[in-house]
Amino acid sequence: MELEAGGPASEAAAPSRPRFEAMKPHEMVEGKIQFRKVPVPVHRFSPLKKYWMDIYTPVYEQMKIDIRMNLKFRRVELKTRTDTPDIGNLQKCADFVHAFMLGFDIADALALLRLDDLYVDSFEIKDVKTLRGEHLSRAIGRLSGKGGKTKFAIENSTRTRIVIADTKIHILGSFINIKVARDSLCSLILGSPAGKVYSKLRAVTARLAEKY
Repeated sequence: MELEAGGPASEAAAPSRPRFEAMKPHEMVEGKIQFRKVPVPVHRFSPLKKYWMDIYTPVYEQMKIDIRMNLKFRRVELKTRTDTPDIGNLQKCADFVHAFMLGFDIADALALLRLDDLYVDSFEIKDVKTLRGEHLSRAIGRLSGKGGKTKFAIENSTRTRIVIADTKIHILGSFINIKVARDSLCSLILGSPAGKVYSKLRAVTARLAEKY
């Protein structure tokens, strides 16, 4: 009888499950302020001054990240605030600023802030094939095409953005689309005619459209 009487009483006396409030982003890193520093190349200093407010507004107002230009060390410095909604915003903003420094337009680089599955991939022509002199110039010409026609065709069919800066190539897009665009650019570097690359690109993009 004692056991029967004690059963419900012991259940009633059992401590309730503790309820913890969700931690704020700055509390997840023990209240420490996180920093990122993005160096500014010499040739991107003037464009940065021109488009500074276009960079500053989404970073400070939408992503809640502090941003400033350090003129002494020529770099853009970013840091978290107490009201930053997500700690991952800091890295997104750093990627956004870095993409602008690589030569991407503001409108294209802004996609890095809004979408999660976008990346920037970079490689050099010499990584694909060692070329010198006029051979290198012709390879760069094949990548761009007349009036940039080849580059635009690859961008539109793969839904990527491409920057050709001398011998360096930067591609902005999703993982699969970057791979398709990179394969097309590598074929052009190796000497494939543009027509052959176009036909292969059409086949690959049609296959991807069926898959997704």
